[in-house]
Amino acid sequence: MKALRRSHTSSASSNTPSPSSSGSGSSSSTWIQLRSVLFVVNSSSQAHYSHLDRGRLKSPWSRRKRKQVLTPQQWSNFCTPDGKLRGGGAKFLKKVRSGGVEPSIRPEVWPFLLGVYDLDSTKEERELLRTQKRKEYEKLRRQCRRILRRSSETFKLCENGETVDNEEDGGSSAHDTDSSSHEDVVSARESLSSEGKSPDVEYSIDPCTTLSEGADASAQNTESSDDSELSEDSEVIQASAPENREDNDDVHEDFATWQRIIRVDAVRANSEWVPYSPSQASVSEVRAQRSAEAVGLKEHDHLEPCRVFHAARLVAILEAYALYDPEIGYCQGMSDLLSPIIAVMQEDHEAFWCFVGFMKKARHNFRLDEVGIRRQLSIVSKIIKFKDSHLYRHLEKLQAEDCFFVYRMVVVLFRRELSFEQTLCLWEVMWADQAAIRAGIGKSAGSRIRQRVPPTDDLLLYAIAASVLQKRKLIIEKYSSMDEILRECNSMSGQLDVWKLLDDAHNLVVNLHEKIET
Repeated sequence: MKALRRSHTSSASSNTPSPSSSGSGSSSSTWIQLRSVLFVVNSSSQAHYSHLDRGRLKSPWSRRKRKQVLTPQQWSNFCTPDGKLRGGGAKFLKKVRSGGVEPSIRPEVWPFLLGVYDLDSTKEERELLRTQKRKEYEKLRRQCRRILRRSSETFKLCENGETVDNEEDGGSSAHDTDSSSHEDVVSARESLSSEGKSPDVEYSIDPCTTLSEGADASAQNTESSDDSELSEDSEVIQASAPENREDNDDVHEDFATWQRIIRVDAVRANSEWVPYSPSQASVSEVRAQRSAEAVGLKEHDHLEPCRVFHAARLVAILEAYALYDPEIGYCQGMSDLLSPIIAVMQEDHEAFWCFVGFMKKARHNFRLDEVGIRRQLSIVSKIIKFKDSHLYRHLEKLQAEDCFFVYRMVVVLFRRELSFEQTLCLWEVMWADQAAIRAGIGKSAGSRIRQRVPPTDDLLLYAIAASVLQKRKLIIEKYSSMDEILRECNSMSGQLDVWKLLDDAHNLVVNLHEKIET
């Protein structure tokens, strides 16, 4: 059963799906060690090796300073009077690719980068779409609450030794109770931001306790939903999913597992985002508590109000996504990707659809078959092989040429290796590349020359390869096992210059993208 196959993700020592043991040249014992340390950041300093770290890529951009970010005035100038982006958004995307986005306009810009809004859409078209997307999100949230109540009622019946009736035996009206439309809007809006993991705190994830606590606290004011509304909810959810929807009973059973893991991750999120989102950081204790109750979040007494509020938002949006895309559901690591988004986006429904846009590429990192992960690791390996044959031969000797030591970087898109602000900068440049490809910008030879660096869907992988190549001398001269390289990669946090990394990544794209794509 899929829920049981995912149960390994609930371990507090793991924050991502585990790699399988079929990587080339790797024994099963190596993979057991890799799984155990993959997401553990080595706190010991590698400073004594820093004098050896002289290897660097010769990027044609290496001497340039970071170009200025997209400013509010420039953003306004890129738009026509009816709200369209001039020139199909080409100049807008070029600007973001070179310098990122000024923080104050990120909530306006990100939906374009993540494909929520089309680059050719007018302001009026976006308003209509925004209203539609809000309704779809609220319906997903109502479905979440119904499943949680159903699970809670089933647990209580089993606890009391009573028989659980089938829905056709008359129990459906209790199961299908629903919040009022006003309550839905309030709960959809009142969930706000968090991040990272606090390794010093562990939480119980007992299934019985979690299911009992999972019922929506706002359900005390519920009313029965008519059949047409339930049918409409079901149609919207099925139409939204990117893959074929599985049987409802399976989805509900999986959802109980996802629910437990989501709550563990939510309360363990750290407060790195706080300086970047002052309005969410100043949330009142009353509002934070109300948001937690709206999603049935418990075990948060040790958290300050802003972190409770952020955790509640994580729960609400991740649960909605688990229903939206049940093939993926929820895996640990997804909260790392959502946290920066909800720190920027004030409205839950807008954060949700931005996350959906983000996950159109990132969802393959969380597939159980790991096909997407292996494809990406293979590309990183090829980049290193084509760029630095000496380093690649050394990796072969260590049976590490499959590059599984960068597994974590791939899964959570450098989130653990970069600071909060650096992460946003890297992601914005990466999203701008992906948006340019969706819009067909840069396809012609002349356009590619003017752009200097062609947009690529795999910019993150070039950046990951660049981070390894920056450590080439250290790896070759000092490391004699894959475990040592893994520890080095896990200790990069706070040591990387994101703009140097992007310069080197762009250089790799210029020189190698045709070979890699071929």
